[in-house]
Amino acid sequence: MSDYFGKDVPKLGFGLMRLPRKGLFTDLEQVKTMVDLFMEAGFTYFDTAFVYVGSEAAARKALVERYPRESFTLADKINAFLLAPTESAAKKQFTTSLERTGAGYFDYYLLHSLMENNYAKYDRFHLWDFAAEQKAKGLIRHLGFSYHAGPELLDRLLTLHPEVDFIQLQINYADWDNPAVSSRANYEVARRHGVSITVMEPVKGGTLANPPAEVRRLFQACHPELSCASWAIRFAASLDGIITVLSGMSSIDQMKDNLSYMRSFQPLNDEEQRIIQQAQRILGHSAAVPCTACHYCTGGCPKEIPIPDIFAAMNKQLANGQNAEARAAYQAAAAPGHRASDCIGCRQCERACPQHLPITEYLKQGAAMLE
Repeated sequence: MSDYFGKDVPKLGFGLMRLPRKGLFTDLEQVKTMVDLFMEAGFTYFDTAFVYVGSEAAARKALVERYPRESFTLADKINAFLLAPTESAAKKQFTTSLERTGAGYFDYYLLHSLMENNYAKYDRFHLWDFAAEQKAKGLIRHLGFSYHAGPELLDRLLTLHPEVDFIQLQINYADWDNPAVSSRANYEVARRHGVSITVMEPVKGGTLANPPAEVRRLFQACHPELSCASWAIRFAASLDGIITVLSGMSSIDQMKDNLSYMRSFQPLNDEEQRIIQQAQRILGHSAAVPCTACHYCTGGCPKEIPIPDIFAAMNKQLANGQNAEARAAYQAAAAPGHRASDCIGCRQCERACPQHLPITEYLKQGAAMLE
């Protein structure tokens, strides 16, 4: 089994999903600075998607229009279940993405967020064939898909589609043996098929940058100079067969932190692996809501409830015992009419959630805790 293009050293990828904002808009000047720091450090992989609001336009302004095309690699995605009521609407995403980014072609292109309740739509809309046609035209260099389900379906998809060059999986130490995410099992399926991997959610939507206090103390006792996020990213980057580990960086400080330890990346040693295993055992008993703040749940919410923000407020109390801070964060996040108790139980959010969370039940818990 060989790694993708023979690359043995994992690298850091810039996920353009959680870009810094200035009011309602992307803070483009800050993004430009982040892109410059990333490129100057020798990293080249950028990841965007049609459904990431403002991301493709930011990629154009901060990257494509400022650097030679051959100096970076750009990944984009086609989504069959968000903003795609018809086959033609889904396929139009490809040309729209090319126009928005101005990239000319995509180095990596993915069928976006396949899971049990949507993968058949990609077949029904003939998107596998469509993507292969774009690859034959030279508009896609490498074809893959991102995935949020279990190992059985993954094995079936990779068997049916040997043309896949790579796969994007959610891998982090907290979810390594979590049956709702199946990080380890999915990773092992991909490796059995000889398919290399780009990693998403290595910091679990930012939650592993600020894990429960017991985990923080564990990491700081070993490496007081390193951030908690560094442990999460290095865990994923230490695995075999990894093309890149995507970090959805939202600030210049986050960029500088990631570059500080990934510029001269060292895999986790035996002692560090043992510490990660201790952290996994601690997190296995954590009461925190395992939300990654991807916001897929919010797009179709009829009550416009800021679900990830509510869960983040809940976790201040559940994970860290910060009761007053949790209530303050909840009041800041949830306006009247859009609170946890306003949920009508339609479960649209649960159908969209890549983590398969029982969101309506968590919202009931949040309402009881914080209202």
